[in-house]
Amino acid sequence: MIRIAKNDIVTLDYKLADPDGNVLDAGNDPISYLHGGYDGVFLPIENALEGKGVGDAITVKLQPNDAFGEYDFNLLQIEPVENLPQPLKVGMMIEGDTEDGLEDGAVFYTVTEIAEGKAVLDGNHPLAGMALVFSACVTAIRPATAEEISARGQLNG
Repeated sequence: MIRIAKNDIVTLDYKLADPDGNVLDAGNDPISYLHGGYDGVFLPIENALEGKGVGDAITVKLQPNDAFGEYDFNLLQIEPVENLPQPLKVGMMIEGDTEDGLEDGAVFYTVTEIAEGKAVLDGNHPLAGMALVFSACVTAIRPATAEEISARGQLNG
């Protein structure tokens, strides 16, 4: 039986839940990633999968620091509604820059509140600050191609 090792492409059926069992992501589409420290999945998940084979299942409890990080109140911004894309709705995602401009690349903000001509924008990942439970079953394992290894990343599919 093939066992998961460095430079394998691993495909998983998965589910993501909170510690109370509320499903946050039903994993309707399997995920595939390059195994071996390429940041395709969170490290505790990759560690739990090391040496597993097709049909093996894992359940990993992730603390915020192992997943999407702690909630950062510095990533909240209040902006005048007229400065934002219209029509503006709560729950909408907006691409922007960090307030201090120090962050590399774009940040995505979620509109969390609109009142009195102002909108609250939250730059945290929606799951930041949450403990999570990741359950998965290995559905396929294959050696990565040289191109996949050189791309070194997530291969959603």
